[in-house]
Amino acid sequence: MENQQGNSSANGLAIASLVLGIVSVVFSFIYVWIGLIAGVVGIVLAVKGRPSEKKSFATAGLVLSIIGTALSGIFIACALCVIGTASSVVNNLY
Repeated sequence: MENQQGNSSANGLAIASLVLGIVSVVFSFIYVWIGLIAGVVGIVLAVKGRPSEKKSFATAGLVLSIIGTALSGIFIACALCVIGTASSVVNNLY
């Protein structure tokens, strides 16, 4: 009985990681910070959900979460570069 409850919990974690991975990829283009947070949480849940019967869901969630986190990180870095360049240009004008 204990094993069934543990496996059921891991299945839920695997599915949650898949959902958060999808959310992470989608929101990395819209709201970068939400995509970053969802990606990190999705990675953690995917790692915890790997021992379940639904390993494919956990693996897909892990891959999507990594992609969403990487995209969010790239977009944040690009935004910081643009802001830094813009502030430099404005400072040179005055």
